[in-house]
Formats: sequence, structure tokens, C-alpha cells
Amino acid sequence: MLKIYNTFSGKKEKFIINSKKINIYVCGVTVSDYCHIGHARTFCFFDILLRYLIYLGNKCCYIRNITDLSDNIIHRSYKKNICLKKFSNIMINNMNNDFRNIGLLKPDYEPRVSNYIKDIIISIEILIKKKNAFISKNGDVIFNINNIRNNINIFLKKNNYNNFVLWKLNINSKNIYLGWDSPWGKGRPGWHIGCSIMSNKYFNSIDIHGGGIDLLFPHHNNEYIISKCLFGRKYFVKYWLHTGMVLKNNKKLSKSNNNNFLIKNLLKIYKPDVIKYFIMSVHYRKNLFFSFSKLKQSELSIKKIYSSLRDLNLNIILSNKDLIYLKKFDYYFSLFMNDDFNIPKIYKLFFLMVHKINKLKFNNNYLLASKIGVKLKIFANIIGLFNDNNINFFNSYSKYKDFVFIKRINYLIYLRNKARNLKKWNVADWIRKKLLKLNIFLQDNLNFTDWYIN
Repeated sequence: MLKIYNTFSGKKEKFIINSKKINIYVCGVTVSDYCHIGHARTFCFFDILLRYLIYLGNKCCYIRNITDLSDNIIHRSYKKNICLKKFSNIMINNMNNDFRNIGLLKPDYEPRVSNYIKDIIISIEILIKKKNAFISKNGDVIFNINNIRNNINIFLKKNNYNNFVLWKLNINSKNIYLGWDSPWGKGRPGWHIGCSIMSNKYFNSIDIHGGGIDLLFPHHNNEYIISKCLFGRKYFVKYWLHTGMVLKNNKKLSKSNNNNFLIKNLLKIYKPDVIKYFIMSVHYRKNLFFSFSKLKQSELSIKKIYSSLRDLNLNIILSNKDLIYLKKFDYYFSLFMNDDFNIPKIYKLFFLMVHKINKLKFNNNYLLASKIGVKLKIFANIIGLFNDNNINFFNSYSKYKDFVFIKRINYLIYLRNKARNLKKWNVADWIRKKLLKLNIFLQDNLNFTDWYIN
């Protein structure tokens, strides 16, 4: 029996669905910039969740929305002298390339906020009539939190709830901000109401609603409140799931913190399996601390698993007798996955199987090793790994990484560290600048220096 941690209740619950199809709604990317590894972590987890539910025999409808309206998006499109729609389309295309390149399944639908302006306006009018919203002195439409404080079982038990914007009036005389006509004047919707409208357009009820933990408050809280006011008992989310953040130097990865390690840049150094293995190396609800040394460790782990599959027949068809023998691996795989998707324990199972495979290969029992290898690959595919075959993996690796280039980088770093130890600061600075010209950024740690392409 699958158990998942429901953020709403704050505990693990049995996953029980009575409908024929599981409805999944995940808050997607605000497309103001390229996607970073924090995005990858959230959507890799929901990709695993989707794959596993399908593996269990369920039909799923997976929606991952796109926020293509925000002050940041409007500012950036204006700065680049590109119309909002064109700029959003460029960034959405970049997002889709990133997610395809790391091997994520496509959602069934990807609704954009900009396509639901009319529905949002109608919904705001309803909220005003219900006295759940009011028009402020500056013309913005504001959700009235005090009017529902005692009437709705709010998401988080907090006392610091504040009113929030439903419709932001465009009062910029230079016309930097793009706006839509409404009964309250030209403007644009606030962040939270978009998901309320889109999710309820597709689903009468939602089985799984998710996103990153940073969306829990205020976004999911406010979305929940809006939906309850608009749809009452018809609005229902059974399970809320949230992923932990990716941190660097105890700060969330974000553009504002100048530490957004972009997916497209990491893919220049590491294969998709390496990135995915790393971001799920701690439980999805926990925060992940980013470091290049951990990425390198993940790369070694991936290589060890692929190496164990070398010279095996992974196209072998398992007989009923084989399935009985391999049942113990199925048991542990299900045990760990059903325990709120405990991927780190799945990794331990993989290496138990790798150890068994290598031992059988050493004893020239390639037939049984192949059977275990087939099962390992099935498990790995369910969590989105090892979709490549091991021959292609190793044949393409030298093409994937320019080892001459990497050797040159490492040698320059060696010379720089040697210069620093000798206190030849001018030489060390010259090498750093030379690396910067190659688009290589350095991260000095206690005993070594990390590098990355930006």
C-alpha cells in the first residue's frame, strides 16, 4: 500500500483513490528566465511519482501549468524590446528543451495563465459580490482575508495572514506594464488566482496537488482560500505534496541570490542521469545542498551501475520461474517506493543488485546476472534513470565531455592553487581571469576548488 506525506495534514497517509483516473496538478515554472536545478528537482520528483503510479496500473491526467504573466516577465520582455507573448514563447521553448533533455515525461496539459484572463475577471467579480474581495484606493482588487478567517479551514495555522492582490491596476504612464481591460481598469491578475482558475477548469477535484515547498506559503495557501470561496465543497484536494529546496551556502537557489545553476549549463558537464541521480539522492521532502563534489560522486555511482550492466543480455525475457527468484527485489523496491517515495533507499537496493551482478559475472554466470540486470533496469526506468543502453552510454561519453578541455581546466586550476600556496597572487588572478574568458567559474573550498560553466 502506497503511503505519501500529505502537507495539509502533516502526516503520512494511505494513498486511496476511488476514481478511474488520478488527477495531478503541479504548479509549474514562472518563465522569466532559464530553468535551474531547483526546478529540475521538483519536476523530476513529480515525474517519478507519475511513472510509478502508471507502473502500478493507474491512468493519470497530469497538468503542469505555466505562469507566463508576472512583473519579472513583463520587465524582462520590455528590457529586451520583445513583446510579452514572444518573450514568453521563447522562455517556454527553453524550458521544454531543458525538461526534454533531462528526460521528463510531457504533461497531458500545460495551461498558461494568459489564456484565462476572461475567466479570472469573471471569478474576481464573483469574489467581490461575495464580499471576499474589495477595490482598494489605488484601484487594485484585493482579497479580503478577514472576511474568511473564521469560515475556512485555512491551509497553514498562521496568524500573519495578509490581504493579497487579485487584480493589479496598470498605472504606469510609460506603458511598460502590459495590461488587459477589466471592469476595474486596465491591469493584470495577481499570482494566486491563476492556479485556482486553471486547476478547476480541468478538474472537478484534484487527487494530488504539488510543487516546491517555497510555494506552500503564500501561493498554495492563497490559491486554496480563493478556490474554497469560489467553488465551496466542489473544490477538493485529497493530497498536497511539496518538494524540498536546493540550497547553496544555506541559500535557496534563485536568480536574486546569484546562485542559479542552470539546467542547460549543467548538461554541458554532466549527463542527464547524473543530474537526476544527484537531485534525488536525499529524500524529496528534505532540502538538498548543492555542490559539484556531490555531482561528481553521483557521476561515479551512475558509471558503476552502467558498468555492471556491461556484457549482459538485457533483452532476455524473464520466465515465471525467474520472476519468483527475483521476487525479493520486487518486494524491497515496492517497500521503499510505497514509503513516500524513498529514492535514497532505492539507490541502496540498486547497489545491492550491482554487487550481486558483479559477483555472478566474476563466476561466469552471465545468464543469471543478465536476469538481475533486466530487473534493475526496469526499476531504474520507473524512476526515470538508465533509459540509455550501457554500450551507447560509454561510447557517447567521450563525445559528451571534451576530456581534453576538462584536462586543460584542471591543469590551470592546479597551477592557480600552486600560485596561491606560494602567495603569487598576481599569477593566481591571471589564471582566474583566463578561466573566466573560457566561461569557467571557480568555487574555492577548504581543500579543493570546484569549477562550473556558466
